[in-house]
Amino acid sequence: MALQYDLVVVGSGPGGYVAAIRASQLGLKVGVVERESLGGICLNWGCIPTKALLKSAQVFEYLNHAGDYGLKADGVGYDFNAVIQRSRGVADGMSKGINFLFKKNKIDVVSGTGKLTAPGKVEVTKQDGSKETVEAKSIILATGARSRELPALPIDGKKIIGYRQAMVLPQLPKRLVVVGSGAIGVEFAYFYRTMGSEVTVVEYLPRIVPVEDEEVSRQMEKSFKKIGVNVLTSAEVTKVDTSGEGCTVTIKTAKGDQQIACDVVLSAAGVVTNLENLGLEELGIKVEKGRVIVDNYYQTNVPGVYAIGDIVPGPALAHVASAEGIICVEKIAGHHPEPLNYQNIPGCTYASPEIASVGLTEEEAKKQGYDILVGKFPFSASGKASAGGVKDGFVKVIFDKKYGEWLGAHMIGSNVTEMIAEVVVARKLETTGHEIIKSVHPHPTMSEAIMEAAAAAYGEVIHL
Repeated sequence: MALQYDLVVVGSGPGGYVAAIRASQLGLKVGVVERESLGGICLNWGCIPTKALLKSAQVFEYLNHAGDYGLKADGVGYDFNAVIQRSRGVADGMSKGINFLFKKNKIDVVSGTGKLTAPGKVEVTKQDGSKETVEAKSIILATGARSRELPALPIDGKKIIGYRQAMVLPQLPKRLVVVGSGAIGVEFAYFYRTMGSEVTVVEYLPRIVPVEDEEVSRQMEKSFKKIGVNVLTSAEVTKVDTSGEGCTVTIKTAKGDQQIACDVVLSAAGVVTNLENLGLEELGIKVEKGRVIVDNYYQTNVPGVYAIGDIVPGPALAHVASAEGIICVEKIAGHHPEPLNYQNIPGCTYASPEIASVGLTEEEAKKQGYDILVGKFPFSASGKASAGGVKDGFVKVIFDKKYGEWLGAHMIGSNVTEMIAEVVVARKLETTGHEIIKSVHPHPTMSEAIMEAAAAAYGEVIHL
């Protein structure tokens, strides 16, 4: 006898588990199919444990610069294994938290790998090979993504690794090559460099963190070079020889090929969706360029089958998956949710300095034909940043000159990932530049740099 539900969610990452909880709140009987740990990659191998590693690196950096604050911290060291174990403990605690929330919301967990066999039916293969069928009027696919493997970088888990292995290395590599400079690559580069590894970042495009505003990229490269990260842009790894004790990495650059010897190569060149063996082909579910095609409320072309998160078009970000999951189940439950505005999604990178951005870059705004006002406020002019010893970086804001619409904001500096939400909310409320200037920000704070940057755009800045 098949298990019967109103909704079955396949995958329990930040898309799946949030969708399941919201559906339960709306009165649906929910089952979740999960083959690994609750919380998916984000909680167990992504967003959360990486932040724990980065915090250890940041504290270590502070201790090594204690003299800058008039303090003494002699003989500072670390236990690399303890740093890794702390990170795993944080992830484990968060996964247990999801388990608690599922019990509280009376959500069933069906352990195993799910596959669609017909509309309304999911076959779950258990670890022992046995199979069980779950049935529901609505099914949400939320199976996420994994590390992309490049042809020149076949991941072996020891010398050529993905982000999962990068989180649990048995010892600190003396030399590390990071391929790719998106959020994952940059965060690991910062972590390992701060802990003492020699780090080289290889980026195929002309600048690191290439999705960010050009000025942010330049500042990040400057900050990386200051701490001794070797940055190679417009460069491509063509071969990795792993036959010796370590690796020999061949890199094609504008100046010709160069070889770098290292212990480990981290492949951080994006992600690829988990769509294999889901039963999509059998049901005729439409897929383009590795993404499931859905409508504004995440229904596929097969009625009753929905998809959210990394497997649908849009940014592969945890908070996007969560928002999609909520919209999807509210629609299933007969509500009238507003479709997600993908132009107002914040992106964050948690290295040091941090990066946070939302909306159009200056280049994109110009390309779209806007007559723009740009304001920039450096943290070197911020009292709070000076007091905290974190003067690197700036806040940059872009407004439409005609109507005062806030087109974009780009920040690099300490704690900016906590500041970007102000801009997201302001843009959602269609706030203008003048309204930001006239909203009194607390002093001294890092966040008043947003007000100062807005004032700079309108020629009213006080502290520059």
